[in-house]
Amino acid sequence: MNKALRAILIVLCFELGALLLYLPWSTFWERNFFLMHFPSLMPIALHPSVRGLVSGLGVLDIIVAMGLLQAPRETPRATPS
Repeated sequence: MNKALRAILIVLCFELGALLLYLPWSTFWERNFFLMHFPSLMPIALHPSVRGLVSGLGVLDIIVAMGLLQAPRETPRATPS
């Protein structure tokens, strides 16, 4: 993979993970456009299990970014016969 593309992907994964980790526990989560227009979604979106699920996805995203920081492994090339 190109080094610049890899760096952009790492930064994007880490930032998205940090956003998903923080956002469900902020006041923005409780007062947003969708919950104001669809009040029936409020009990679901504000449930701690849903917030934890979204935060868990953020943690997984950060773990993926850390995994991408490791040096890429060399793939063995098959010798032509």
